[in-house]
Amino acid sequence: MRDFDDNEFPLAYLITFRCYGTWLHGDRRGSMDRKHNVYRTPKTPGNKPFENSDRQQLKHPRIMLSARQRTVVDRAIRDVCNYRRYALHAINVRTNHAHSVVTAMCKPEPVLSAFKSYSTRALRKAAVIGATQKPWARHGSTIYLWKERDVAKAIEYVMLGQGDELFSLDDVKATPSLTVGLLPRSSLSPISADSSGTSKLTCRRA
Repeated sequence: MRDFDDNEFPLAYLITFRCYGTWLHGDRRGSMDRKHNVYRTPKTPGNKPFENSDRQQLKHPRIMLSARQRTVVDRAIRDVCNYRRYALHAINVRTNHAHSVVTAMCKPEPVLSAFKSYSTRALRKAAVIGATQKPWARHGSTIYLWKERDVAKAIEYVMLGQGDELFSLDDVKATPSLTVGLLPRSSLSPISADSSGTSKLTCRRA
């Protein structure tokens, strides 16, 4: 098992972006700002007045993705990966956010940007959002996964986790079935969830 950092880029990234208006500053779950934006460091605490103020500044109602919209976003992310030759290991587009585990020989920010921009264009082309609607919140999360067990836990989280519990690499304990064949980069096979959220997993050896 690879358990050391000897490459310029990690084995994979866990990339997350949220729908517009679904996690505001002051949210009880904590939020990020310019002073609280480092992984594994405290977030800004919940603050109801701050959250209400942020909500009043929204340019349009929050975006919650329908089953059709989720399918469009899923396809757009896969198209980005196919075109740019990223290795997509797991994807789960939910009603208010999208997760993916992806390997790319570059920094994660361009990957995140491409996922969001391609998805926006695809949603508008399919006429499932308005031409002036902003589907995504600003920025997103890009977690580096340097070790195989980190990748396994990220895949498990994307496919089987969710809820209010945020992803953490602390105390990594991946489900054994998700680590089968998790050896070289080429052994990581794409997995996804169907429209009901049920995961479909395939693992293979190189």
